[in-house]
Amino acid sequence: MSQSYHGACFCGAVEIEVSGQPSAMGYCHCRSCRSWSGGPVNAFSLWPPAAVKVVKGGEHLATYSKTPLSLRQFCRLCGGHVMASHPPLDMVDVFAATIPDLPFAPAVHVNYAETVLPIADGLPKFKDFPAEFGGSGEFVAE
Repeated sequence: MSQSYHGACFCGAVEIEVSGQPSAMGYCHCRSCRSWSGGPVNAFSLWPPAAVKVVKGGEHLATYSKTPLSLRQFCRLCGGHVMASHPPLDMVDVFAATIPDLPFAPAVHVNYAETVLPIADGLPKFKDFPAEFGGSGEFVAE
């Protein structure tokens, strides 16, 4: 049986379940993620779409899409951020803070060229994205 984790929006009206293990975990430093999250960096966990289920309150989910790359979902009652679908990657980013019991084990920084909060943690730092995700694959110094 695979491990599952539960999470919710800020008010608890929307509940989600993720199962298995994320395909990737790390930090995004892009301006869009910073602006959306309200913080200097966004902690992400990427999951295959089949691993993510809304188990309660789906009628309260709203979607905002600034670009076709990210369909950001939030609770229309409290405004709490829940997840973002990334159609070109066929992945869903469930924000790490949304699933508090997930052992967050970041392995990478993406869009580090845009950082406003340098982090010296020894993890690889991509200028933008790995090549397999459509980026340059270039690393930048810590």
